[in-house]
Amino acid sequence: MPLTPLDIHNKEFKRSLRGYNEDEVNDFLDRVIKDYEALIRQNKELEERVQHTEDQIKQFKAMEDSLGKSIMLAQETSEELKQNARKEAQLVIREAEKNADRIVQDALNKARRTALDLDEVKKQAAIFRARLRSLLQAQGELLESVEWDEVAGDRTDS
Repeated sequence: MPLTPLDIHNKEFKRSLRGYNEDEVNDFLDRVIKDYEALIRQNKELEERVQHTEDQIKQFKAMEDSLGKSIMLAQETSEELKQNARKEAQLVIREAEKNADRIVQDALNKARRTALDLDEVKKQAAIFRARLRSLLQAQGELLESVEWDEVAGDRTDS
C-alpha cells in the first residue's frame, strides 16, 4: 500500500541520545509532505488528462470507424447507382431498338402496300388504256366504215 501525506505526517520516530535534530527532521518532513502532495495532485491531473485523451482517442476511433463505414456505404451506393444506370440505359436501348424495328417494319409494310397499290393502279391504267384503245379503234373503224360514208354522203347530196 503506497504512503500518503498523512502517513508521513503522523510518522513518529524513536528518540535516541545522539539522534537527529527534531526541528530539522520535522521541517524536512513538512517539505516532503508538500512535495508528495504536489506529486499526487500532478499524478492525478496527468491521469485525468490521460483518461480524457483516451476518451478522445476512443471518440476519434469511433468517428474513424463511422467514416470508414460511411465511405464504404457511399462506394457501395455509387456502384449500385452505376449498375442501375447501366441497366436502365440497356432497357432504354432495347426499347429504342424495339421501337426502331417496329417503325422499320411498319415502313416496310406501308412500302409493300404502296407497291401493291401502285401495281393495281398500273393494272387499272393498262386496262383503261386497252379499253380506250379498243374504243378508239372501234370509233376509227366506225369512221372508216361504209355506213358512215353513206350517212355522211346523203347529207351532202341533199
